[in-house]
Amino acid sequence: MTRALLGLMEAAALAGARAIMDVYATEFAAIDKADGSPVTVADARSEAIIIAMLSETGIPVLAEESAAEGRVPELGNRYFVVDPLDGTKEFIKRNGEFTVNIGLVENGRPILGVVLAPAMGEGYSGGAGGAEAFTIVDGAATARRSLKVDRDAEMRVVASRSHGHAALARLCDEMDVVEDVSIGSSLKFCLLARGAARLYPRFTPTWEWDTAAGQAILEAVGGSVLTLDGRPLGYGKSGSRHLNPFFVAADEPELARTAAERMARLLA
Repeated sequence: MTRALLGLMEAAALAGARAIMDVYATEFAAIDKADGSPVTVADARSEAIIIAMLSETGIPVLAEESAAEGRVPELGNRYFVVDPLDGTKEFIKRNGEFTVNIGLVENGRPILGVVLAPAMGEGYSGGAGGAEAFTIVDGAATARRSLKVDRDAEMRVVASRSHGHAALARLCDEMDVVEDVSIGSSLKFCLLARGAARLYPRFTPTWEWDTAAGQAILEAVGGSVLTLDGRPLGYGKSGSRHLNPFFVAADEPELARTAAERMARLLA
């Protein structure tokens, strides 16, 4: 069942990605949502396709654009989390660093995840059995290879190209970071999962649909995502409209715990 669900999630993400790339090839326009974040027709088209495909399972779907319009189903203990176009700012800039995210949450934890970067031809998926990367060719997944973190690598930190915080530089000094790796969207989690970076501290707001898929992939290869009180980043935060607290992702639990403690102290 798990393998079948992950296959369906990949297929839905690929279908959504094809709709996104059709829009990407045009002179599209962007508008601002109520929270000030941008949205395009690609977001809506991708979400509609993904929800339609996932709905055949009977599992509820929490999706970004639907949630923004107040349409959130009764989620229960098991639900999909969808960001049909994560990194809309990157989409508008046309730098390719945008993704399609689909996660499956069970009892407050993400257990399966798919992240696609269609403009870059990259895809990632994972769950309890491990995680893998694949190449997207003509809208299909090919050339699959297993993902593995690199805990012997130099300390590289991945930071958002579109967001930042004053405490980030201080944290990098304290953690002996040798290089900042800047990339947009949920690709930050994927860089950790494939060993290209070791630490992803987040000092600015995110939502469950921004993180669930990437967290599932990273945790599938032994990584960890903790809030600043040292607890795993959890899901089902309906009381806060599914807004995440600040968190840190790392390629191994001890590094995540150390970074979370230091981030909390820097913000105190």
